[in-house]
Amino acid sequence: MTLAKEELDKILADHKLWLKSNGTAGARADLSVPDLWGTDLQGANLRCANLQGANLRDTNLRGADLQGANLRDTNLWGTNLDYADWPLWCGSLHVKVDKRIARQLAYHFCSLDCDDPQYIDARNAILNFANKFHLTSECGELEPIQK
Repeated sequence: MTLAKEELDKILADHKLWLKSNGTAGARADLSVPDLWGTDLQGANLRCANLQGANLRDTNLRGADLQGANLRDTNLWGTNLDYADWPLWCGSLHVKVDKRIARQLAYHFCSLDCDDPQYIDARNAILNFANKFHLTSECGELEPIQK
């Protein structure tokens, strides 16, 4: 099921009101059913929204707030997540991504400051993959860590 722009705008407006009122007005966004393929949601406040199983393929989520959003089993293939707030919690497990997003996540993983030998081994094992992140020229190429 695809949503008309007017329907999506209403859902997002109701969600914004729901967040602002701490759940006493508006309605929490449930975008788990609609096909949002290719939708522009740049900068959208989707905090605590239900996106479980949603098709967000090729969607623009640049700068979107996804804190507390249920992304379980969501299709993010080809999605722009640059500068988006994507939380690490059980609700963001089993997300389908493409190589571009996987490289972005690997780059962030490899940028952690952790001196544990197992982390260093894992980091160095995926470093070549991570350094192909689409913003490496902006963020800098990462070097291997010596134990």
